[in-house]
Amino acid sequence: MNDSQPSIIQMLRAPFFSSILSPLITGSFLAAAVTGSLYIPGFLLVMVMGLGLHAATNVYNDIYDTKQGTDRINRHRNEFSGGSGLIIQHPQILPRMYTLARSGLIVALWAAIGLTLVIDKSLLGYLWGLYLLSAFFSKYYTAAPFKLAYRGVGEIAVWFAFGPMAILVASVSQNLGLHENILLAMPITGISTLSILLIGELIDYPADKAAGKWGIAVRLGTKNTAIIYLLVQLILILNIIILSWHLKPAGLILLTSIVPYLLLLPKIYHIVIASHDQPADLRPAAGMNVQLHLSFSVLYSISMIIYFISR
Repeated sequence: MNDSQPSIIQMLRAPFFSSILSPLITGSFLAAAVTGSLYIPGFLLVMVMGLGLHAATNVYNDIYDTKQGTDRINRHRNEFSGGSGLIIQHPQILPRMYTLARSGLIVALWAAIGLTLVIDKSLLGYLWGLYLLSAFFSKYYTAAPFKLAYRGVGEIAVWFAFGPMAILVASVSQNLGLHENILLAMPITGISTLSILLIGELIDYPADKAAGKWGIAVRLGTKNTAIIYLLVQLILILNIIILSWHLKPAGLILLTSIVPYLLLLPKIYHIVIASHDQPADLRPAAGMNVQLHLSFSVLYSISMIIYFISR
């Protein structure tokens, strides 16, 4: 038992907040390009709401993966896959972790209440439906009785939460609903986050199988998961091309966001397909994939802001 206290940033796994920041930024500015201006109150409140929900998700995942044994038997945990392992190293922080997770949900709730007061009332159904579904996912992705990640639907939940749901709530914050531009953008950021999960499942395969966590890797095998990883990344690239063409000429700037894929994806996939069943050898691929996710998220967000300004 380690008596030292990890930082709040460590407990929140804050470096992975890029997964929610990117869809909220791109969704907001894409919607603002349709409406003609960025609605600042909505933008600020949806950012708080999204960060609160993501914080709760990260912390709850660590709590319940530890309680259900997955993190305890994972010999290949690293900074790119598996839980943080903080509760195993510092069991005394468990009450504080519960407080952080619940605080995240409360902060997000207050932000949703704030959005209720400032957005078009015709969009309130979207807002509260998305908040409640996000709060459900944040806890029950790993917690009983639903344990989505353990029942073979975790990948769908991750894609849906960080793709369609996050993009739509950002659009709602700008007083726009299911516009065609929003629909076209919905899959992209969810796929980027899903790619991290897929390589993580390859690394965590032995622990997930032992714990009964039935993700794609456990259900379909590691080689098939490696192929699925490549396919979803290619779908993301195609989605960016289609969206940029739909938004042309200004939207062609979005093509710059796929440059990291041209540089990193071949290297990542070479490792993934060669070492799909060797968790220890997959760590370099996981690291590069996180770099890919981060660089894409930054470039995609910046290019969407440029697109909005140039309209």
